[in-house]
Amino acid sequence: MMKQFFIALSLLCFSVASFAVEGPDELVKRTAEDVLATVKSDKDIQAGDQEKIFTLAEQKIVPNFDFDKVSRMVLGKNWTIATPDQKAGFQNEFRTLLIRTYASALSKYRNQTIEYKPFRLMGDSDIASVKTQIVQPGGQPIEVDYTLVKQPEAWKVYDIVIEGVSLVTNYRGQFAQEIRQNGLDSLIKKLTDKNKAAQAKTASNHN
Repeated sequence: MMKQFFIALSLLCFSVASFAVEGPDELVKRTAEDVLATVKSDKDIQAGDQEKIFTLAEQKIVPNFDFDKVSRMVLGKNWTIATPDQKAGFQNEFRTLLIRTYASALSKYRNQTIEYKPFRLMGDSDIASVKTQIVQPGGQPIEVDYTLVKQPEAWKVYDIVIEGVSLVTNYRGQFAQEIRQNGLDSLIKKLTDKNKAAQAKTASNHN
């Protein structure tokens, strides 16, 4: 769960930008400060209001995530042989899984701060890496690296590496095992069932 929290906190850096394309490091810093300020000032979020937390994740994270690229990388060779319906089904459920994971973890924010380092371009000018540290009171800093791709409208994140562990690589290993054993449709069904169970639990707690 703590690992999920650090993933969630790191993803706070990617909220909606409504103006001209910024450098990847500028985008990370500006939007992170904005979202952390929202979390700090909202008592409902601090108290664990899952609907508010989910909405925050939906609004601030999703628009700045390249889910097409992430999905292709996570499924690997299985993406190339998947049907259009399978691709759409996987993307929808994987997106929901990520949002709910981050939303659940956001409620655990307790005054952590983020330190930013200069970005560097990787290979060509359309790929950038931004390094940061999550500083937690009484604990060791957590190294978080972002990989972003430059789109016409903005930089978008497609991988995050926390303490040397890649988000894409981690999910790719988990999903590949399920696909080898039971097929892609089985993976999609399991993701669907997991999302429905999480939604039902949230609704029950809210009532």
